[in-house]
Amino acid sequence: MLDLTTDDIVAIALSVKVATVAVAASLPVAVVVGYALARWRFPGHAAINAAVHLPLVLPPVVTGFALLLLFGRHGPIGAFLAQHFGLVFAFRWTGAALAAAVMSFPLMVRPVRLAFESVDPRLAAAARSLGASRLWAFALIELPLAGNGVLVGAILGFAKALGEFGATITFVSSIPGETRTIPAAIYALLQAPDGDASALRLAAIAASIAVVALVASEALQSRLGAAR
Repeated sequence: MLDLTTDDIVAIALSVKVATVAVAASLPVAVVVGYALARWRFPGHAAINAAVHLPLVLPPVVTGFALLLLFGRHGPIGAFLAQHFGLVFAFRWTGAALAAAVMSFPLMVRPVRLAFESVDPRLAAAARSLGASRLWAFALIELPLAGNGVLVGAILGFAKALGEFGATITFVSSIPGETRTIPAAIYALLQAPDGDASALRLAAIAASIAVVALVASEALQSRLGAAR
């Protein structure tokens, strides 16, 4: 038995909630960006590609600080959203989801882009020549053929969002029941006396979820490669 405490269960449930919302919110954007990078050549293509992958190379604390400046209660975007829509990110679970979405976004865009690059553009061109609109050709031909890549991106994004720590704790801190996800809970337990056992349990659960996600991602990538 894992003998999980109530706090452990809350942290696990919150992590799953944050990761799910992060992927659900950012995956559609990742599909659009991945498709644009795969299919179109335009001024600023390299700059957009670099911006997409910036969270991978920036220290997570820098990303979290940038989110705090932009989406905090007094930030230009955060103040507008709070005033007009009642949507608050700073020190809320919604902010944890936003931080997780930003940090996982590059890992979603990459497989999506590769999947669209593997789809023969002549298929969509043939559909358009028969009267289909660009949107219908995308929705009925290109997107289904790139579906494995989109699914791989979603799995990798979920795994990354589940383990996100640096940007999250900088942006929304570690508030029990609100923003204390599994990584933040592990960090807090390591600072407390006799917290090693609980930290080990949570670490084992996080590692298990990550391994399952990576194995699923590898299996889907192999399937995608075999289908090319």
